[in-house]
Amino acid sequence: MKLTFLGTGSGVPAKHRNVSSLALHIDDKEGSVWLFDCGEATQHQILHTSLKPRKITKIFITHLHGDHIFGLPGLLSSRSFQGGEAPLTVYGPKGIGDFIETSLRVSMTHVKYPLNIEEFDEEGLFCDEKDFRIEGKKLVHGIPSYGFRIVQKDMPGALLMDKVKENLIPSGPHLQSLKEGKQVTLADGRIVDGKDFIGPPKKGKVVTVLGDTRYNETSIELGLAADVLIHEATFGAKDEMLAKDYFHSTTIQAAKVAKEAGASQLLLNHISARYQKEEVNMLLDEAREVFPNTIVVNDFDVITIR
Repeated sequence: MKLTFLGTGSGVPAKHRNVSSLALHIDDKEGSVWLFDCGEATQHQILHTSLKPRKITKIFITHLHGDHIFGLPGLLSSRSFQGGEAPLTVYGPKGIGDFIETSLRVSMTHVKYPLNIEEFDEEGLFCDEKDFRIEGKKLVHGIPSYGFRIVQKDMPGALLMDKVKENLIPSGPHLQSLKEGKQVTLADGRIVDGKDFIGPPKKGKVVTVLGDTRYNETSIELGLAADVLIHEATFGAKDEMLAKDYFHSTTIQAAKVAKEAGASQLLLNHISARYQKEEVNMLLDEAREVFPNTIVVNDFDVITIR
């Protein structure tokens, strides 16, 4: 899996940072993409990447502030014009349905694909599929804001070829059946069980995406042992009171969440436009004092989830 950051700024667009949106590329046969937030001009940002709107199958909205949703109507419309036919589901707090439906109705926009809207105002399991489980919990912000924990379910272990050769099992299509854990009857009459030739399951990855929030314990719960934790850092350490007043977090607070959660990597986004390019290094240094494996992401950064 990998992440493409389409907007890493807060509040209003800036020349070097657009407002919030990031894409999670899923390792499946369809090359599906899940979008998290969709601020103004997200579809313009997509034009500078290899991402195809028709590949977006899920959009998760953390909260209903404009810098996280104003790009939705345009993207949903363009996806239809650009040949998107696969169903798309938008998950978001209560009210996202009214926003989407009103925007499309007033602009007389008719999408050609099935558009599903799943609203929530409670915490819990939002989506449970074959390979992934997505949980959501409410954070601490001026309006209901959620964080998402995306858990990739454990994957089957690899076929142990050394053991296959040791047991004189010849090559052929039956190896795929063994890999799937099925019983196979060989040409010499032996019956072998695939479960005996498969290694231990591969642990799935965990990605945590947090919406706007003050420092809080729920963020730590969502980020427990995450491979990647994406946390807003709207303000630097010296502006801690501003962060509190506006229900946001500082660099150091985000780093504390990552440290206490035992995350592997911290990615900081939602950076205030008050911090120009030369000041971003200061923000990074602050966070790394608490949590060394930190990156302040920029628009169009692509991060592979190791």
